[in-house]
Amino acid sequence: MAEAIPFLQVKNVTKLFSGEKISGVKNIELSISEGKITAIIGRSGSGKSTLLNLIYGLLVPDEGEIIFEGEKVWGPDVKLIPGHDQMKMVTQQSDHLNHYAKVWDNVASLLPNTNLDYKSTKTTEVLQQLRLLDLKERRIADLSGGERQRVSIARALVSNPKVLLLDEPFNQVDASFRENLQQDIRRIVAETGITVILVSHDPQEVLSLADELVVLKDGEIVEVGNPQQLYQTPKRLYTGMLLANGTVFSGIKAAPLGIVTDAKTVMVYAEDIYADKNSIKNLCTIEAVLFKGFYEELILNKDSITLKAINLQTGAFKVGDQVSISIKKFLTFDEDFT
Repeated sequence: MAEAIPFLQVKNVTKLFSGEKISGVKNIELSISEGKITAIIGRSGSGKSTLLNLIYGLLVPDEGEIIFEGEKVWGPDVKLIPGHDQMKMVTQQSDHLNHYAKVWDNVASLLPNTNLDYKSTKTTEVLQQLRLLDLKERRIADLSGGERQRVSIARALVSNPKVLLLDEPFNQVDASFRENLQQDIRRIVAETGITVILVSHDPQEVLSLADELVVLKDGEIVEVGNPQQLYQTPKRLYTGMLLANGTVFSGIKAAPLGIVTDAKTVMVYAEDIYADKNSIKNLCTIEAVLFKGFYEELILNKDSITLKAINLQTGAFKVGDQVSISIKKFLTFDEDFT
């Protein structure tokens, strides 16, 4: 029986840019699953957008190659119009939209006039998927940033690509619309089987949206896994600091907190610290109480270690209070915190 051809592979790809600091990606080996949402995450300058542009064919690798359904993805050195024909990319910009044309026309214009019935049906379908049908007669200039982003995604989807690439897709979207748009993308993936690859700097965004995370640091992959796995048991400190709100400190400072370890570095997530005013064990001083809506973030000090804790009993503590803390869980890493 013939071995199945991988859907999309990044094979030993390097693309470097010179400057004051060398940037780009180095020795990337990656396999993207079909019909899933893969998020590429990392700090600014880690190479996220470079990798996305390489996958799409907007850049030519210095070394290695991108293989899509068994065939090489060619870059602008070969293709007159860069970008793979079975992929579409959406960025946070809306410059490609005709701002004085209607929503309907912006989406329908991507389809040929050879079959007008299909053109009308497909445009209607995509607008419905992205909750834009009621806005079809509105001009792009009259839409909000979030609505324009929905139109951009609709334009990308109307030609039935196999891969949708999203570069920081929610940056211009108000928080109130962001969650709905994420839910729509997940639903479209489930209904159509399209593969989504996105770049994001927002941990909450990728934890709730992605099926798999690819963590980049200084242009190299440091960790790959599903969101639950990488959040709960990251192998690298860098991953934990990207995804979670917590406190990082040297292992030699951990003893006063009741943590016994030989590890170089300890990380405690904010949700794993419990504060109690009715005990005198392991006392800390509350330095700040930050209102976050349905919860508060407590900034605590213990023997020169500043800790963050989540408090669901809003109003229970005030600045200057002495509270006892208990740590339910902590992570250890054999790497220095710098």
